[in-house]
Amino acid sequence: MTTSANTDNNEHIIDIAHLCTQFGRTVIHQDLNLQIQRGEIFSIVGGSGSGKTVLMRQILGLETPRRGVIRVFGEDIHAPEKQHLHHLRRRSGMLFQHGALYSALNVIENVAQPLRELGVLPESLIMDIAYLKLHMSGIGFEHAKKMPADLSGGMIKRIALARAIALDPELLFLDEPTAGLDPDSSDSFVSLIQSLHQSLHLTVVMVTHDLDTLFALSSRIGVIADKKMIAIGNAQEVVQVSHPFIQTYFRGGRGMRAMEVLSPHTSSTSSPRDTNTGVHYGK
Repeated sequence: MTTSANTDNNEHIIDIAHLCTQFGRTVIHQDLNLQIQRGEIFSIVGGSGSGKTVLMRQILGLETPRRGVIRVFGEDIHAPEKQHLHHLRRRSGMLFQHGALYSALNVIENVAQPLRELGVLPESLIMDIAYLKLHMSGIGFEHAKKMPADLSGGMIKRIALARAIALDPELLFLDEPTAGLDPDSSDSFVSLIQSLHQSLHLTVVMVTHDLDTLFALSSRIGVIADKKMIAIGNAQEVVQVSHPFIQTYFRGGRGMRAMEVLSPHTSSTSSPRDTNTGVHYGK
């Protein structure tokens, strides 16, 4: 079941125009364009080396493109004046692929760390908020004093998610959120993300290669190939695009099984097409 997003106002929380990324002689992105609406779950997919994670890091202001403009909350995050960048990052949360918990801090201290970095909250309030975020992420208080080395992969993901939402962000980035999880843990984590997306009114940007996660969560999907966004649309729309990467990635055995779960009416024999009124094509 695809998560629906409240995007009636069509506000673009992220607006990327004519992005070019190059490392040495290697061109990663060339004239990439993308707009992400407030309230949706937007997923980015592409082959190895297509620049998915690089794009996410650029949106976060951690890397600078060679050319182009990235606006987040209406601000050019790579403008010469950087005063607004810290404020923008406080409005965002990030879940890293492997959790990236601080190994020397216990569970509750990991979640409290972003709150302490603000330098304005009393310790009692920091602890109350940290415990609340753990509860929202499905972690019982009995685990609060455990160290990361003592946790399962599923627990690490949930604690990392609790830390990512500690500052009540408007924008949440997920890098391979279900990687390394068994099927039951993955399904449970997807349900948690769906719940938090709705209850916290989040805009979510996700990079994932897991087709079940992709189809379960995404409001829209953006496909990177040929150094640009070759298609943007919902799952049913994107899989119909007649591009070699899309046909291989989405219409193989795993892709069609995942699509059948998403929509029993999706036909595995329907012919791909080059035009679709619901799909935006990269230029």
